[in-house]
Amino acid sequence: MKTHTLSLQTASSKFVDLTSELERFVSAARDGLLNVFVPHATAGVAVIETGSGSEEDLEQALNRLLPRNQTYVHSHGSPGHGADHVIPAFISPSVTIPVVGGALQLGTWQSVVLVDLNEDNPRRQVHLSFLAN
Repeated sequence: MKTHTLSLQTASSKFVDLTSELERFVSAARDGLLNVFVPHATAGVAVIETGSGSEEDLEQALNRLLPRNQTYVHSHGSPGHGADHVIPAFISPSVTIPVVGGALQLGTWQSVVLVDLNEDNPRRQVHLSFLAN
């Protein structure tokens, strides 16, 4: 199994497109499965269309579903931090993507995005694991 860890700063963006990094990681590979895992209690990984407003739509949907207020039992940190801890129940901390001939098998408009609405911790890691056929 081939592995790699990405270290990211998310302070300037709640959505970080990981697709190009993932493509570089598997480019010399053949066929197999790529697992993308975020080892954080307040972030997740989504496969969405980017650049068309989907990121903003997803953020608004999460804010409607998980209002950023102080009604959460887990209430330390910035306002709404309790909501951050519930996000991984809706946005999974991992995705697995098929790789064929060294190419991610994503749909035409699909990208792999780190979703991180937590303002308290802008330092993130993303673990990549490629399991070849």
